[in-house]
Amino acid sequence: MSLPHLYGAEVTKDAPHEFTVDADEDLLLHLKNAALHPDAKDTCVIAVKDERSNIDFVIATLQPGKVTQVSLDLAFTENTKFHLLAGKGPVHLLGNLQSLDDEDFDDEVEEDYDFDDEDDEDFDDDDDDDLSEWNLRKCAAAALDVIASLFHDDILPTMLPLLNTMLTSQDWLVREAGILALGAISEGCMDGMIPHLNEIVPFLLNALSDPRTYVRSITCWTLSRYASWIATQPVLLEPVTVKLLERVLDSNKRVQEAACSAMATWEEEAGDALVPYLGHIINTLTMAFRKYQHRNLLILYDAIGTLADSVGDHLNNQEYINVLLPHLFMDWNQLADHDKKLFPLLECLISVASALGTGFLPYCQPVFERCVRILGTSLEQARHANEDPDTYDPPNKDLMIVALDLLSALAEGLDSSIESLVGSSQVMRMLYQCSRDETPEIRQSSFALLGDFSHVCFIHVVQHIEPFMEVLCSNLDPTYTSVCNNAAWAIGEIAMKYGQNIQVFLRAIVEKLVLIIHRPHTPKMLMENIAITLGRLGYVCPAELAPHLRTFIHPWCISLRNIRDNEEKESSFRGVCAMIQLNPAAVVEHFVFFCDAVNSWQNPKEDLFQQFYTILHLFKEKAGQERWSQFFSQFPPPLQNSLSVKYRL
Repeated sequence: MSLPHLYGAEVTKDAPHEFTVDADEDLLLHLKNAALHPDAKDTCVIAVKDERSNIDFVIATLQPGKVTQVSLDLAFTENTKFHLLAGKGPVHLLGNLQSLDDEDFDDEVEEDYDFDDEDDEDFDDDDDDDLSEWNLRKCAAAALDVIASLFHDDILPTMLPLLNTMLTSQDWLVREAGILALGAISEGCMDGMIPHLNEIVPFLLNALSDPRTYVRSITCWTLSRYASWIATQPVLLEPVTVKLLERVLDSNKRVQEAACSAMATWEEEAGDALVPYLGHIINTLTMAFRKYQHRNLLILYDAIGTLADSVGDHLNNQEYINVLLPHLFMDWNQLADHDKKLFPLLECLISVASALGTGFLPYCQPVFERCVRILGTSLEQARHANEDPDTYDPPNKDLMIVALDLLSALAEGLDSSIESLVGSSQVMRMLYQCSRDETPEIRQSSFALLGDFSHVCFIHVVQHIEPFMEVLCSNLDPTYTSVCNNAAWAIGEIAMKYGQNIQVFLRAIVEKLVLIIHRPHTPKMLMENIAITLGRLGYVCPAELAPHLRTFIHPWCISLRNIRDNEEKESSFRGVCAMIQLNPAAVVEHFVFFCDAVNSWQNPKEDLFQQFYTILHLFKEKAGQERWSQFFSQFPPPLQNSLSVKYRL
């Protein structure tokens, strides 16, 4: 039996390398590693050009002192040119060269994958261990998870010796079961497991390179179960990231799926700590597009979307955009509007567009137009289905929701740059129709988009202000919490743009908002949005709302005392300050709560700080020194100290 030949090449900025195959040859280059030469001084980005699409596909980004080499698992059978997009090099490529004409080739492949044992199932999408099916093994792991969640660390004296025996076993089946059990107890026994994780995590990282598919796969899952702790250990950030990315490009579909899911969890937990490794992460995830088939592509979209959510505007880097977006839009251009595969891609683009902001501008028009087209087609289909339900099927409501959410992401990211697209389309008419849909989730997304459009292109909202305000007011119903939440938020956004003109709708809105903010067991987020909107209405119509301040000042203070400083909180506080100046008696009974809410500000703007200072000292002056001292002494000591330092009370 013949052996594959070692293949090595050096690539520099001035000297690309070309792998050539003669017409009478049938060769396979299996590229396994890219390494930065010790003499290299700068970041090197090595790529191959796809002659059919004329796109440069990045295969590795190497940084001196950070990422000096990466494992690859790429196969080339045609002439391929390796070159540097950035940096001078040198970069060394290492792999194996194999003749496909060799009659022993197929035998070698079978021997490598050991099809006679458990890996015989590796390429079967329908095996009995598919993620969608349950078996005795999975039920046992689920039972162990429940036991751990009930008894917590009390089970560890029994579990740890068993785990030690299983994890050190020479039998891969026993070892794999031990890794599964280790993951199953993670949530219930996290506190007790922490002292052992400095030894366990390196063991798991080594297990990611195990020759057995099932071991590599379950190790990805178990690592993800401990991701919350691992993310707090700076020394583990790079090795965990690099090792998981290696498995993302695994040759086995089961491992690809597990690794991509684990990578998404890792991204959530590590957040912007992954920013130094963004280039490597993006290059690897985009390389996966060339390896993955349908089901794993869906998980890949999720991993990319989660990455965008986790690192935010750090993704808005032209180098990253040039690598990532062409891959996403290659699929975008191939999928029809009715294709079910489009749905997860749209969800992915929601996160990407939000993270990129104005960096998404070159891609926004086709995305905007397609979302509007999907809405138009869906609304037309809904009309036909209502008129003749026996002939026509109703539209896919989930697709409508994701189209609305992607439009929201565009509006949020592009700001006023979206105005011309809104003005040249029928999207406002469609948005009104969606806002009246019987499906709560569609109304929820519609009100979010209406609020975003009000913020960035109010000129197109104001033309339809009366019907929109009517439908918003009718949806101030806490029965549907998320719908009510978004309707209240949209009213606040409209108020900030419409100003005093909103007073014509004020009475009906305020009555409903006050009822909701006093309703028992109202969810915290809804309370906060109701409070913010009441303050914003007071900001634009202080004289009209000040007489009603007494009816909501107490729950308003309670609701906003714990939210972070932001623009919405600022406008609401300005509104309440304006109302207090017109009706100071309304806050006397609840003044301690107002002081507590004011104290929640970490860094108010100078003029807002002065408003707080003026109001606080006005009340102190009106009370007189003796009464004020008696009153102030009843404040909780931390609040007394903080107000004394900040506002010299």
